[in-house]
Amino acid sequence: MARGNLEMTKGPLLGKMIAFALPLMASGVLQLLFNAADTAVVGRFTGQEALAAVGSNGPLINLIVTLFMGLSVGTNVLTAQYLGSGKLKDLRETVHTSVVASASFGLILVVLGFLLARPMLNMMGSPPDVIDLAELYIKIYFLGMPVLMVYNYGSAILRAVGDTRRPLIFMMISGVINVGLNLLLVIVFHMGVAGVAIATVASEAVSAFLVMRCLIVSDGVWRFEWKEARITWSKLWKMTRIGLPAGFQGASFAISNILIQSSINSFGSVTMAGNAAAANIEGFCYVAMDAFSQAAISFTGQNYGAREYKRVDKILIYTMILGTSSGVLFGGLAYLFGGQLLRIFSADPAVIEVGMLRMGIICVTQFTSIWMGTPSNVCRAMNRSFFPMMNTVACVCVFRVVWILTVFTVDRSLVILYLSYPISWLLAAAIGMGYFLFVRKRVRKESPAAPSEEKA
Repeated sequence: MARGNLEMTKGPLLGKMIAFALPLMASGVLQLLFNAADTAVVGRFTGQEALAAVGSNGPLINLIVTLFMGLSVGTNVLTAQYLGSGKLKDLRETVHTSVVASASFGLILVVLGFLLARPMLNMMGSPPDVIDLAELYIKIYFLGMPVLMVYNYGSAILRAVGDTRRPLIFMMISGVINVGLNLLLVIVFHMGVAGVAIATVASEAVSAFLVMRCLIVSDGVWRFEWKEARITWSKLWKMTRIGLPAGFQGASFAISNILIQSSINSFGSVTMAGNAAAANIEGFCYVAMDAFSQAAISFTGQNYGAREYKRVDKILIYTMILGTSSGVLFGGLAYLFGGQLLRIFSADPAVIEVGMLRMGIICVTQFTSIWMGTPSNVCRAMNRSFFPMMNTVACVCVFRVVWILTVFTVDRSLVILYLSYPISWLLAAAIGMGYFLFVRKRVRKESPAAPSEEKA
């Protein structure tokens, strides 16, 4: 194991999971600061319409990006499994396939972003005073897709081998660049939404360069070498088989959020702005929990590869405890100080009122989403990706669509609309935990435990 990487298959788990998750949590917070800085700067210095244009793009961007980004889960799982089982040739092929594929996916996304931006915004019902600015932001943002994809896939490799510290450092550097460019381009050069989009793309390019440099100079077996930069189709297929369902799962969230965003758009730009500001704050609470769920993928992948199944049970239990605790803590604090936090984005009392309404329903119940995400990620790290995807599609996407078409139609209020979030999380959590118990039994039956575990 190279210096700076955690040994996941031996020794106590709890301390290592916390040490792994904390930098991952901080990285997630910094990545969210990209969008939050965009939203805050444009809201304070450009206007309400620009704030709505930037904030309302989130669901659309997630829909287009998530499917391809889900394949990085396949990178994480395969790298972790091959490292845990000692299959080093397979590990190297996975690393090089992932880097080449991520750049290729990024180029595809550039084309999709330009072709689909206006039609999708029209489909979402973006108001006339917002749609032109929203389209401009999306098109510039998608020019940065190749570097964003390379960064995320490269970070997935580092996480799989136990390194979350250096991706955090890279994100800190690019975050400072992003904020600085935001202030320069918006306040000094008055570039509005174009300025914040350019700042985001430039900062993502820096983080991609740094993560690739890390892989190139690494002394581990996962080192990237240009002469081996090619796609091994068997590895791409395995990545796809594991990661594509994760991408569809994420896309189902995005689809349901687009439908909800379309309903929010019908209330006007003030509601759109308040909703966007609150969603940014909730994002910080979510990454605090999700860091532990993401840690479960790498830890489960390595221990599954090493056939240390009792450790997999502990990983799920620890993740649920740590994720729930952080969700309750950060969600409660966010709501408690919600008024002050929302003023970062807008001083309009009407915008703040909408934001507080959303946070009062979603932010304080968001901890239940970890109950849905953790069993799915643990099963995915054991090569069971299809059912978690179907569970999420049914309990999140389909359920929320039905909710909007039935309950929300009867009572067209924001309260009713926002209630669809916690109810769908709880439904998916109950089914997902039952599936984990099924997979747990099946895995132990199909493959014997490692000798070290049998003696335990």
